[in-house]
Amino acid sequence: MKKKKLFKITNSAYFQVRQLQGQLNYFSAYFDVIAVAPKGEGWEELQKQQARCIPVKMSRAINPIFDLITLFQLVKLFIKEKPTIVHSHTPKAGLLGMLAAWIARVPIRMHMVTGFPLTTATGIKKQILRFTERLTYACATNVYPNSQKMCDIICSMGIGNPKKMLVIGNGGSNGIDTAFYSRNATQDIKISTFDFTFGFVGRIFYEKGINELVASFIRLQKDYPNIGLRLIGFMEENLYPVDDWVKQEISTNSHIEFVGFQQDVRPYLMGCEAFVFPSYREGFPNVVMQAGALELPQIVTDINGCNEIIVQNKNGIIVPPQDEHALYKAMKYFLDNPNEVKRMAKNARAMITSRYERNKFWKLMLEEYYRQIKNRIK
Repeated sequence: MKKKKLFKITNSAYFQVRQLQGQLNYFSAYFDVIAVAPKGEGWEELQKQQARCIPVKMSRAINPIFDLITLFQLVKLFIKEKPTIVHSHTPKAGLLGMLAAWIARVPIRMHMVTGFPLTTATGIKKQILRFTERLTYACATNVYPNSQKMCDIICSMGIGNPKKMLVIGNGGSNGIDTAFYSRNATQDIKISTFDFTFGFVGRIFYEKGINELVASFIRLQKDYPNIGLRLIGFMEENLYPVDDWVKQEISTNSHIEFVGFQQDVRPYLMGCEAFVFPSYREGFPNVVMQAGALELPQIVTDINGCNEIIVQNKNGIIVPPQDEHALYKAMKYFLDNPNEVKRMAKNARAMITSRYERNKFWKLMLEEYYRQIKNRIK
């Protein structure tokens, strides 16, 4: 029997090979999988997956003329290929992918909400984002927020139809490979020279809470002279960069170890005693799951995703976002209470493996594909 066509569309090739790692190969056993993304970072690796790859130019920023050209290309592609399912990830791919699939009368149009910038936007930008989100969800036959709290936020804002909403499993967009993110999987540990080191993974920019993190760390250094802060990720220079004094501190403070972007974060995280993630907004952060699987207790902000992965005082501490003093107090608590840190560390991995194992997520996603085919394909 000829396989039905499943299109996976994102606004970057990198997202498909990293954030959705393994999905194309897994679903290729059941569908004729076609990956659609712009050429750029990750494109060569994307072409090595068990899927046909089709490049489509797509701008992450709002660009009406460019977006209309992309929309036309997608409509033309869907009419030609006649997919059974178009499954979009990321906001721009969702907007253009769902609208094009609706115009082309694709029977199953699925959008996964992996980020929700509307929660922190203001002014005219917020109004534009509200419109584009509503349009995306209206064109989709089904919408999949990647956390229950995000689902609740979307419904409370009146943006989407609650009947269309479904969270897969316990949340997330791809689960986590707990065999890979395990202390038994690698011996290459980048040991810190400090008594206690806090780790962070992510882009080094304003909305990740880096200003508050560095400020809190500097305060702590006065009373705890032998602590360290390890920052893993690339420095964002254009979109919401950190304050100049923070850049200066990162480059000159001998206790702040900035290691840049790393393909494999495990050795660097395993050399830390705790993980700190003071982000302002997230979808369902993979790095929090990864750190937990590596048995690290965590300090995270009270935002959707983070406050579902972390349970207060069980595998970490939850603090309000953009609250430097609360972050400082939580980091100080970790330094003053080593037994509590050890207790949370013991809970960390089990709380990830029981809820977010990748293979379980894939099976649930496959079941959802088949459920939609059964309900919508006559």
